[in-house]
Amino acid sequence: MNPVDLFEQVVHLPDPKAQTDYDRLVGLDDYKERLVKETLLLVDPGLLTEWSRKHYRNLLPALDYFAARPPLFVLAGDVGTGKTALARSFGNEVARRAKVQVHLYTMSLNARGSGAVGEMTRLISGAFRQVRDAVAKSRDGHGRAGRGIILLIDEADALAQSREAAQMHHEDRAGVNSLIRGVDEIAAERLPIAIIMCTNRLDAMDPAVRRRAAAVFEFHRPNRQQRIAVLRAGLHGTNITDREIEALADTSGESAERSHSFTYSDLTQRLIPTLILDAFPEGPVTGARAIEVAKSIKPTPPFRGQREASAHGGSHG
Repeated sequence: MNPVDLFEQVVHLPDPKAQTDYDRLVGLDDYKERLVKETLLLVDPGLLTEWSRKHYRNLLPALDYFAARPPLFVLAGDVGTGKTALARSFGNEVARRAKVQVHLYTMSLNARGSGAVGEMTRLISGAFRQVRDAVAKSRDGHGRAGRGIILLIDEADALAQSREAAQMHHEDRAGVNSLIRGVDEIAAERLPIAIIMCTNRLDAMDPAVRRRAAAVFEFHRPNRQQRIAVLRAGLHGTNITDREIEALADTSGESAERSHSFTYSDLTQRLIPTLILDAFPEGPVTGARAIEVAKSIKPTPPFRGQREASAHGGSHG
């Protein structure tokens, strides 16, 4: 397999569309800021040193803990809750603040291979080697990298599934071992690479992978205030009133007929475009008609793992 086939097209940031996508993610401010800070420090570790000297006049022992930990972050949760959208767009904010290019490499599921002995291990090792080679010699004399890389592994449970599963094939186990080795090598070489794994099935991921994560962010469907924020931004300029926006948020929430609300994707990719198309070309969008249309749209059912969690007392968010 051609090494290029291991990744989707590499995205070079900053990019206006990515910034727009990043800005549209509401209710995720803590996760957004954490990912940006973590990646900034991978690109320029000296920023942490400067902070410590400025506020404490010396280097805090706590800074040593940043040196050895893997730059791995897991984004977990229900479908359509913004995991992949954040993973694909936050690098734009890093590029803007650090004033460097950030390259987004999204690993393809082709990395699983066709099942031939040793193939999955070879492909995953090759993918990690490719991103390491892209930045290995990019630091200047002060340790600042000339670029940053975000390695996105979407549907990560397909590549990092638990080796404790009795039915797991030997080739899959070897692939997970290769994935862990790739994460450890990037950590050991202290490269400016943030590894982002997105999954709908956190419990299915290998415990050794989860233990290596610097942080696990759990995503949920938007609550009422978050739905209001998304709808207000998406329908800005239509003259729909605040009261009608709130009614739309209620209509897209949980109800007596269903235990789940609309996802972020349901709101931005289905509801809002449908409201525009419903009005086009005869007239403007109206609140009353918007609510009627919203009632006709069924939200995406929760992923099975989330449904089971809810049945046992889990939270939708």
